[in-house]
Amino acid sequence: MTTIDIHPHIISIDTARYPRAPLGGKQSDWSATRPVSMEQMLAAMDEAGVDKAAIVQASTCYGHDNSYVADAVAAHPERFTGVFSVDIMAPDAAERMKYWLGKGLAGLRLFTFGSTMSEQASWLDDPKSYPGWTAAGELGLSVCLQMSAKAIPQAINMAKRFPNVKILLDHCARPSLEDGPPYAAAASLFELAKYPNVYLKLSPRVFHESRKGKATPDTFFQKLVAEFGAQRLAWGSNYPSNEGTLPSLLKLARESVASLSKTDQEWIFAKTAHTLYPVLAD
Repeated sequence: MTTIDIHPHIISIDTARYPRAPLGGKQSDWSATRPVSMEQMLAAMDEAGVDKAAIVQASTCYGHDNSYVADAVAAHPERFTGVFSVDIMAPDAAERMKYWLGKGLAGLRLFTFGSTMSEQASWLDDPKSYPGWTAAGELGLSVCLQMSAKAIPQAINMAKRFPNVKILLDHCARPSLEDGPPYAAAASLFELAKYPNVYLKLSPRVFHESRKGKATPDTFFQKLVAEFGAQRLAWGSNYPSNEGTLPSLLKLARESVASLSKTDQEWIFAKTAHTLYPVLAD
């Protein structure tokens, strides 16, 4: 079975060539204490049996300077594509998107919440971002959102306004699952299923969450497939932001979705990635 990881990160130890410029001015602990270079990422992928990866810009290390991801893609186009970040509110957002697309990168990421940003940003559906979203649609870019469940109404607004843009939610938008079936606490997540341009990343955070309280991986992921279809779900390791080796994170993912059909698993571990980043299918 082909395996594609759509959410790993790489960090260079060469701070002169790739200076730190984290969003918000604070570098994430993980990028400072357990950096993984492009060469180390390739070795980890080989060890885990991961064929290809969409390297996601480490916004909490490099901000909107996607140079290291671009250089990794240029050096290893047979294994990597890249997901870049821009300031979507800036007047030149469309031009910056075209620039990074020209460097061989294939997707856009907007960082509105995360390890160094404890409050959900309010600008996700700001009209100032509309030109950038329009450009993403014209350029055929999937847009992944690093956000909290609090921002789901904003994500719905954008899914409605830009139905031609594939919107991919990092970590399934961080749902709370402890209540167990029928997962009423995650009702807003399942509300997104009615928008066919919304996709979900299955990452270690949601795999661990599916084991808390009354939740079980079998009941949660079967419900997720029933609502969204496996064609809109894709695996991302979040390595090395999540602790653990890449083989162990892939093992966690496979164990979590083991009750799903082989066909569903093929979508989650490769075929949905082809939909989101067609270059990975080449």
